[in-house]
Amino acid sequence: MTLPHLVSYFIGGAFLTNAMPHFVRGVTGLPFQTPFASPPGRGLSTSTLNVLWGFLNLIVFYLLVCQVGDFGLRDAADVAALGLGMLAMGLFAARHFGPLHGGDLRAPQ
Repeated sequence: MTLPHLVSYFIGGAFLTNAMPHFVRGVTGLPFQTPFASPPGRGLSTSTLNVLWGFLNLIVFYLLVCQVGDFGLRDAADVAALGLGMLAMGLFAARHFGPLHGGDLRAPQ
């Protein structure tokens, strides 16, 4: 395990977290934001595009975690790096998309 491997697992965790909402919204037939919408990241994209975008994120996750180094589920450092990447992307997504979907209960600015 080296620092570049841990960074790869961190980024892989972020891609895994990003894949989930896109793929789930897509397979349930619902639109969701993608970088290809207008405006990017705020407008809605089709369910088909979301399935494709989610699947691409899963491929990148696989490449970063399963093809870089020797990721081990029993290696605390590997799992921590992956988990922290998931947490970082999850918190970013919650803050970014919360105001768009009613998940941000703070008073409007």
